[in-house]
Amino acid sequence: MSTFDEQIQHAIDTKTKPLGALGKLEAVAFQIAKIQQTLTPELVNPSILTFAGDHGAANAGVSAYPQEVTFQMVMNFLQGGAAINIFCKQNDIALQVVDAGVNFDFEDAPGLINAKIANGTANYIEEPAMTQDQLDACLEKATNIVAEVAASGCNVIGFGEMGIGNTASASLIMSAICELPIERCVGRGTGLDDAGLDRKLGLLTETQSNHGLMSDPHQILQTFGGFEVAQICGAMLAAKQHNMIIMVDGFIATAAYLVAQAINPEISENAIFCHTSNESGHQLMLDYLKAEPLVNLGMRLGEGTGCAVAYPLIKSAVAFLNGMASFESAGVSEAEIA
Repeated sequence: MSTFDEQIQHAIDTKTKPLGALGKLEAVAFQIAKIQQTLTPELVNPSILTFAGDHGAANAGVSAYPQEVTFQMVMNFLQGGAAINIFCKQNDIALQVVDAGVNFDFEDAPGLINAKIANGTANYIEEPAMTQDQLDACLEKATNIVAEVAASGCNVIGFGEMGIGNTASASLIMSAICELPIERCVGRGTGLDDAGLDRKLGLLTETQSNHGLMSDPHQILQTFGGFEVAQICGAMLAAKQHNMIIMVDGFIATAAYLVAQAINPEISENAIFCHTSNESGHQLMLDYLKAEPLVNLGMRLGEGTGCAVAYPLIKSAVAFLNGMASFESAGVSEAEIA
């Protein structure tokens, strides 16, 4: 532990409380102080970017919902009617919606960031989801978007997604990165019944057979990712470059994070895992990453909602570090250790 790390820990330990009494909040406070290299950290202009994209495999039966729900939900975001809108408004978080590759022409919809690569990816069951040029464009566009957010002074950012079929994409990425059998990675997504789940598993098993084993994170993302997943990955990497606090959402966002961490392992220094998704497989992802999320509310909505709901806890961690009295300043006797 560095000298400054010791200073952070001392500041936390000497607050007017028993050692460790604030649990995970103490770990978050330590992490944020270390990211910002100060004993008085601050959270400035919190933001969430919700990326939307369509998947060529969606029409093959990997989701319970039709593909047009993606663009319909984007319109709902823009009209302020989705859960992510409500939670961001509640917690004073700026929300921006990004068209990474939705199969719809939004023209110049007010409030929508146009980062469209194409009207959905190719069908990864038969061919790679995107070309190398498309992947490069995803990473570049995401980098530029995060640079603009950082320029506003934002130092804490979360990422959400919307894309019918993207739990299947995330399952394939998880299986490849974590080296787990696909059947341990596949869940019900938007609510598949048993027959639908079996069909989804069969299609993803066929997909893996068609593409073979791979270990390069860029290749995995290019082969299985959605444009929204690839842009989240790029955005996370860019957020690390700007030394922002990165709020990691649920199953799909964590799949994007798996790729980002494989590309730059140091991103873990900035990542706060907000919640445990109820989507089958997320806990295995978290185990692989040795991550301990802040809460488990049984949520599996995506959109960035886990980040928005957990953000007040992150605020609490910073608030106690900045505002809570120490034993010395409060004139309170410390515990006597025998």
